[in-house]
Parts: sequence; C-alpha cells; structure tokens
Amino acid sequence: MSRWAYLGLAIISEVIATTSLKSTEGFTKFLPSTIVVIGYCAAFYFLSLTLDSIPIGVVYAIWSGAGIVGIAILSWIIYGQNLDLGTGIGMALIIAGIIVMRLYSNVDFA
Repeated sequence: MSRWAYLGLAIISEVIATTSLKSTEGFTKFLPSTIVVIGYCAAFYFLSLTLDSIPIGVVYAIWSGAGIVGIAILSWIIYGQNLDLGTGIGMALIIAGIIVMRLYSNVDFA
C-alpha cells in the first residue's frame, strides 16, 4: 500500500477518534471510549508506516493540518459547532499550506 494511503488512514483514524472524544463524557461511556482508543492506536500505527519514506516534519504537518480541518467540519456536522468566516479562512489557509508542501517542496517523496 502507498505511504500516502497510510497517511490518509492515519488522518481518518485520528479525526474519528478526536471527534468521538466529546461523546466519551470523561471516558465514562464504553463505546465512544473504545472508539477513541482504537482510533488513536490506528492513527499512530498508520502514521508510523509513512515515516520510512516521507520526512517526519512533512508527515506531521499534513497529518495535523488535515486533522484540524476534518475535525472542524465533523464538529460542525455532528455537534453543530459554529464555523464563521475566520474559521473558514483559516481552514482554507491550512489546506493551501498542505497543497504547497506537497506540490512545491524539494523533499524527496517516495
């Protein structure tokens, strides 16, 4: 499997785990707590699979940036979190930064 696919799975796992944190109610609810623990374990496992071919700084920047955007969008959908103009501009800048890193970096992406 491609290192980029592993990074995508790491991002998805982390977004699911973090979005589920609110539902754990301080880890007193079994199912959401289980989703959080499994999600974070999966996220770090998949993240580790990318590090032999993609530099850790690049991996972490993409993982955290995409995670921030994903969690904000899911929080808006699931929990009704307000996303205002500033939030939208900030998320657009994060996405632009990820695109610039991926397309224009001189880092050797295997």
